[in-house]
Amino acid sequence: MEALNKSFFLFLASRPSLDRFAKRWGSKFGADKIVGGETFEHAVPLIQNLNSQGLRVTVDHLGEFVASEAEARERTLECLQSIRMISAHDLNSQLSLKVTSLGLDINPELVWENMIQIMDEAVKHDVFVTIDMEDSSRTQATLDLYKALKKKYNNIGTVIQSYLYRSDQDLDDLNEVKPNLRLVKGAYKESAKVAFPDKSDVDHNLKLLIKKHLLNGNYTAIASHDDAIIQYTKELVREHGIAKDQFEFQMLYGMRSERQLELLAEGYTVRVYMPYGNDWYGYFMRRLAERPANIAFALNGLFKK
Repeated sequence: MEALNKSFFLFLASRPSLDRFAKRWGSKFGADKIVGGETFEHAVPLIQNLNSQGLRVTVDHLGEFVASEAEARERTLECLQSIRMISAHDLNSQLSLKVTSLGLDINPELVWENMIQIMDEAVKHDVFVTIDMEDSSRTQATLDLYKALKKKYNNIGTVIQSYLYRSDQDLDDLNEVKPNLRLVKGAYKESAKVAFPDKSDVDHNLKLLIKKHLLNGNYTAIASHDDAIIQYTKELVREHGIAKDQFEFQMLYGMRSERQLELLAEGYTVRVYMPYGNDWYGYFMRRLAERPANIAFALNGLFKK
């Protein structure tokens, strides 16, 4: 049933025809509970509220797969504005972005130029930037771009997905640049040729990646709502004497808020991933696919008066 639910919502995520309907009625499905608003200005008070509780944030302007250079440059300007707003409002927030929104599929020179602009601005305002990982067809290009940028900038990280067979080797290949990585299970529909089809294997591989990356001495963001993964990390760092400033837990905005505060009270660093923008449909459907409990959350929003 879990596999069926995941396939169903990933199918919906790929339907452009549903996007217009979703944007109109999204709040009825609870989208406004997991998205920080249509603009960064809408997200600012929400970020400030999280910061006031001791939670850190990473913001992401939703959108991917742009079709033109003009669109890619517009998304770049949005990233630049987000960085400036983080600084202007003195927010404890990082920036996450998807390089397909900056022109990865259009022209390698275009995405490089756009990333250089973003990173120069991020350095100026002391903002950390994470390159999100997308589907497996773009993994190598994303990692190549990250490694090239890491040679120029220290304030940049990326993401490794445990459902991909290749991820253990990717971790080894990246270790030479001492990467700051967010480790996740993965949320895109992938073939069994490239990804573990069974959840138990995905979970096991995530534990292996967490252990390897932490023992390599690298900063690690464990991005999971899974209590088994969280508990594993706690026991691992305790066993190996790993300091709490070498890692953090990350969770999605609007999900497991009480658990976030519990971890914070235990002395762990907790960062909340807050997307914003009106291009939220694919993101929302992938969240439903990732975690069955999110389906009940959406239905509750639909029928809530």
